[in-house]
Amino acid sequence: MSNSAPLPLLTYKGNEQKKMTLHLFLQIMGKIRLRLTPRKNHWWYVTEYVSTKGITTGSIPYNEGLDTFEVTINVHQHQLEVSNSKGEFASFPLLHGLSISDFYKQLSEFLKRFDIPVSIIDKPFDLNIDQSFGEIEEYHHYSEAYTKDFWRILLWVDGIFKAFSGRFYGKTCPVHLYWHSMDLAVTRFSGNLAPAMPATARLSDKDAYSHECISFGFWGGDENLPEPAFYSYTYPSPEGIDLEPLKPATASWVSSNGSPMAILTLNDLLKSTAPRTTLLDFLESAYMAGAQKANWDIEKLKVPELHTI
Repeated sequence: MSNSAPLPLLTYKGNEQKKMTLHLFLQIMGKIRLRLTPRKNHWWYVTEYVSTKGITTGSIPYNEGLDTFEVTINVHQHQLEVSNSKGEFASFPLLHGLSISDFYKQLSEFLKRFDIPVSIIDKPFDLNIDQSFGEIEEYHHYSEAYTKDFWRILLWVDGIFKAFSGRFYGKTCPVHLYWHSMDLAVTRFSGNLAPAMPATARLSDKDAYSHECISFGFWGGDENLPEPAFYSYTYPSPEGIDLEPLKPATASWVSSNGSPMAILTLNDLLKSTAPRTTLLDFLESAYMAGAQKANWDIEKLKVPELHTI
């Protein structure tokens, strides 16, 4: 299939092990960032970013803040890179057959070499895997083609999410990748507190959803939705939101954890003659559905077009 972007095709079925291998690599990197980066609201300090090289932790402070380092999956060279503000650099290839255990041990050795002390909870988060990273040998399916295609789409989506983010005056998170679910996301906030979650709710959820928000994202598919897709949900979810219209016509509301979620599959987007416009229309329609139903002050939060100075 050709499209006007053009974007690579990306499928979930048949690539499950490739996706999981990359996902576990990113979780290891993300947990290092989580341990060393100063706290910021809604877990914004733990995320990763799309870069010209690939996917990176961005700058992480260490040595009492006197130095920084970053960890990057370089999708052009297909290698894991660690660099720091002292000018030191180390890398190892992400060869076929490199297990999660090998990745974890080699990355840990590089950090020791650079005198970066870090201790993480060394088990996957929310992936139904009980082994520690150092024990996981069954996932060793890094794919140059899959990873680069995934990154190419993330790079394109990153730019569109940033353009969409710029239309909103309210509190908005950076466009970033959450490694627990491996989705690229951007979230808008009304400024109002959300109802308190039950005491039994996870700490991560309590902090993420402390305030009313409408979130937008892209992820590579899972067992529940076995194809890459764009999504949006409003929290708290207002009554009747799933009766609101979405653009394009191929977008739809689905039930996710008991609440409506707007979905536009990548496959449907690629059928558009103007994918960028179509994606922006989807994001805008999902936002309007949530903001209107939740009584946000839409006009106050809207950024007007600038006229030529």
